[in-house]
Amino acid sequence: MADAPRTVLISGCSSGIGLELAVQLAHDPRQRYQVVATMRDLGKKGTLEAAAGEALGQTLTVAQLDVCSDESVAQCLSCIQGGEVDVLVNNAGVGLVGPLEGLSLAAMQNVFDTNFFGAVRLVKAVLPSMKRRRQGHIVVVSSVMGLQGVVFNEVYSASKFAMEGFFESLAVQLLQFNIFISLVEPGPVVTEFEGKLLEQVSTAEFPGTDPDTLSYFRDLYLPASRELFHNVGQSPQDVAKVIVKVIGSARPPLRRRTNTRYTPLIALKAMDPSGSLYVRTSHCLLFRWPRLLNLGLRCLACSCFRTPVWPR
Repeated sequence: MADAPRTVLISGCSSGIGLELAVQLAHDPRQRYQVVATMRDLGKKGTLEAAAGEALGQTLTVAQLDVCSDESVAQCLSCIQGGEVDVLVNNAGVGLVGPLEGLSLAAMQNVFDTNFFGAVRLVKAVLPSMKRRRQGHIVVVSSVMGLQGVVFNEVYSASKFAMEGFFESLAVQLLQFNIFISLVEPGPVVTEFEGKLLEQVSTAEFPGTDPDTLSYFRDLYLPASRELFHNVGQSPQDVAKVIVKVIGSARPPLRRRTNTRYTPLIALKAMDPSGSLYVRTSHCLLFRWPRLLNLGLRCLACSCFRTPVWPR
C-alpha cells in the first residue's frame, strides 16, 4: 500500500524559487506530495497556476499567506486538512541593497520581519503538530550571505545570518522529536526580481550618503554584482531541483549549498577562521583590482565548475 502524500507548505510562491519548487513537487511522478503553494498577494497567482497545469486542484492548491501576520498564518493552516504540515518550506523573503546611510530603519526592519521573523512565525505555528506526531521536515531557503558578509548587502546578509543561527540551534532540539531542519544556501539566483532590484538601486538617490561611498556603490559594486549574476548565477529551476532532492532524502542534511561554482568565493573564510583573509581579499578585489575580480568571475563560469559535487 502506497504511503499517503506528504503535505508541503511553501511560502513565497508567486515567482522565482518558490514557484518552481511548488510546480516540481506537484509534478512528482510518484505523486508523493500535496503542495500548498502560498503567496501574500493572490493577484499574482496567474503565473503559478499556468505553470502548474493539470496539477492545479489535484496535487497543488494555491493559498493566501502573509508571513508577517499571525492572523494570516492561522487562516492558512486552518484551510489544510487537519492543519497538519509534513514539510514546511520557508522561502518568502525580500532583499535590500545599497549604502547603509541611505537606507531607512523601516526598510531594514521590513527585511527582518519577512526573512527572519516570518520564518520563525511559520515554524511556531507548525511545530506543535509536528512534535505531537513526532515527524516533520523544515526546509529554510537561506543564502551563502548567511555564511559570509557581502559589501552593500549588510542588512540582507544579517537577516540570513540570523536564520542560520536560529535554525541550527533549533535543529539540535528537534532531532529528539524526529523533526529535521535543512538550510538550503543558494548563491546568486537569476530572477526577474533581482534584475529589477539592481536596476532600481542603480538610479536611487540614497539620501545622506557621502559622494565617495555612492561612487563606490554605483561604479564598483553594481558592475561587479551584474558580472557575478551573469557568470555564477543559477536559475530558480536549478535551485528548486536541489530542494526537491533535500525533501526526498531519507536523512535530510542540515546544510546544502546549491552552486558549486560559488565555492571558491566562500573558501577564503574557511581558510582563515579570523576572517581577516576574506575581508582583506574582498576589499582588494573590489576597490583595487576590479578587473581581476571580473576575470575571476568569468573563470568561475568555465564548464569545469558546472558539475555538481555533493558531500557524502
